[in-house]
Amino acid sequence: MGSFTGQANNASLQFYNPIMSVWALGLNHNTAPLDLRGRFAFSIEQMAPTLKGLRESHARHPEATILSTCNRTEVYCASDAPALEHTLAWLASSGGVSPDLLRAHTYTLQGDQAARHVFRVASGLDSMVLGEPQILGQMKDAVRAAEGAGAMGSTLHQLFQRTFAVAKEVRSSTEIGAHSISMAAASVRLAGQLFEDLAKIKILFVGAGEMIDLAATHFAAKNPALMVIANRTMERGESLAQKFGAQTMPLADLPMRLHEFDAVISCTASVLPIIGLGAVERAVKLRKRRPIFMIDLAVPRDIEPEVKALPDIYLYTVDDLAQVVQTGRDSRQAAVAEAEVIIDAGVQNFMHWLNQRGTVPLIQQLHAQADEWRALEITRAKKLLAKGESIDSVLEALARGMSQKMLHGTLAELHTGDSERREATAQTVSKLFLRGQARSKTDDAER
Repeated sequence: MGSFTGQANNASLQFYNPIMSVWALGLNHNTAPLDLRGRFAFSIEQMAPTLKGLRESHARHPEATILSTCNRTEVYCASDAPALEHTLAWLASSGGVSPDLLRAHTYTLQGDQAARHVFRVASGLDSMVLGEPQILGQMKDAVRAAEGAGAMGSTLHQLFQRTFAVAKEVRSSTEIGAHSISMAAASVRLAGQLFEDLAKIKILFVGAGEMIDLAATHFAAKNPALMVIANRTMERGESLAQKFGAQTMPLADLPMRLHEFDAVISCTASVLPIIGLGAVERAVKLRKRRPIFMIDLAVPRDIEPEVKALPDIYLYTVDDLAQVVQTGRDSRQAAVAEAEVIIDAGVQNFMHWLNQRGTVPLIQQLHAQADEWRALEITRAKKLLAKGESIDSVLEALARGMSQKMLHGTLAELHTGDSERREATAQTVSKLFLRGQARSKTDDAER
């Protein structure tokens, strides 16, 4: 019996699966200035090598996903042990700053708080524009990139699938997105404060991504005199231009033609500014005091910050738009409360699933052991039947063999260790095997 017990203990240790830890590290428009956020902006094309570097920097190679937008960069990880400090050190190194500096502008979350945060982000509750829908698509892009890089595992997959379901329910069951003012709409509103008639202005859009598409949609509704799209890839720029009846121009022509435009809206994935101080100074001189309205929606910046100090230049960044997009926020607080209830339920369900994950290998092992025992006893029973044994005696032997196998380890444990350990084992065995009797004894005691 002793050797059998030892093998069972070893098997239990081998198949024990600790509860997975989930953690998040991030910085956003509320915690970090624009230029610091720009150091940690990752394009979709950078995700695969960045995720590889992150995972290889950890001894346990955790599951990982990175969400990077103009307003936030967030790292989500899952492993059998949290490693927040290591993740922070890696992110600081990737951005070329000290861990202490980064720590002052980040937030770290674990377990249910990490789950709650990602649910709120996807639902638009943590956005600069309350209820804005673009963040959900950006998060789905981040998950697809992580899957393509082989960085997703079952834990993060489950977390994000539940995230998308919660976000969908929030948007369909509440009015969280009703009357929200987008960054693009805010740009039009600001332009309207500078120019008396937007139908008379000429607008240059730099870039051809989602944000430029949205901005062009809002400005096109005002029927401006001219819309031109400049993009590094002409084919993509021409495709977007056709949608709005706009013209295109090579990005290289921008410095020479900047003075032609009353408004410039820029959002590219460039890591360095593409509209410099010198080019804008020349444009100001050529325009002879006619103002230029400029919106820089990119992170990192597309327009050098010194441009803002030039006369007749009205430059706004994503952070400058914050006050404009807050309009109507208070009126949606009731919807926020409704959304938080949905999120609370989602968090509880995810944590219940996560906590159960630790027992899955043990359950699988128990089923495998029972299947093995059953197969052995059935084989033995068939041999006895072939020898002419009666059905009753064979069935009796089969049942007795199964019972002995199932109780062998338990009975051995009841005779192992000191009295305190045997008492603890006895209580556990009673709960597992004598539930009916234990309940009857409790009922008798209560009477």
